[in-house]
Amino acid sequence: MGEPPTDDALVIQESLERPEIFARLYDRHAAEIHRYVMRRLGDSHADDITAQTFLIAFRNRARYDVARASARPWLYGIAGNLIGSHRRSEVRALRALARTGVDPVAESWSERADERVTAEASQQALAGAIAALPGKDRHVLLVAWADLTYQECADALGLPVGTVRSRLNRARRKMRKALGADPTLVSDHNGAVTHG
Repeated sequence: MGEPPTDDALVIQESLERPEIFARLYDRHAAEIHRYVMRRLGDSHADDITAQTFLIAFRNRARYDVARASARPWLYGIAGNLIGSHRRSEVRALRALARTGVDPVAESWSERADERVTAEASQQALAGAIAALPGKDRHVLLVAWADLTYQECADALGLPVGTVRSRLNRARRKMRKALGADPTLVSDHNGAVTHG
């Protein structure tokens, strides 16, 4: 049978002839996509959106640009589009967190965080600041928090790199202002945005 493909593009290309090979892509990236969706929409949607992301990817694999070795940005883009249909509830949850300090969406993953005390102290302000961002800026910021590079964010969102940079810059400025310039919550590191 031969060696298994080592990069995502090869897996996708090979899956056109042998569909079962696509499972390798799922094995490589599903946990990360699931965590991303869970942080955005909570446990109740994470399984479904993750499954839909890979189903859509599988159905559209013949159109994948095999010049891109990593399918990670492509998968984040698909997940982001699916999350887009849930934006209204996301904003409502963030506003409720800003008002009450109780986060029904993030509670399940933040409970397991090692730095729970720090997270809880800044959670209300962070949620309020994120909810106050315009939708396009919020979406770019939350995708970037997955530790994607500017180019990977651009690929995931189908935007030019310059647009991603300007939206992230604008979002960072607004977040710093809203959070009192807490650099641990909004920082730029090696072309990616990180938190904590």
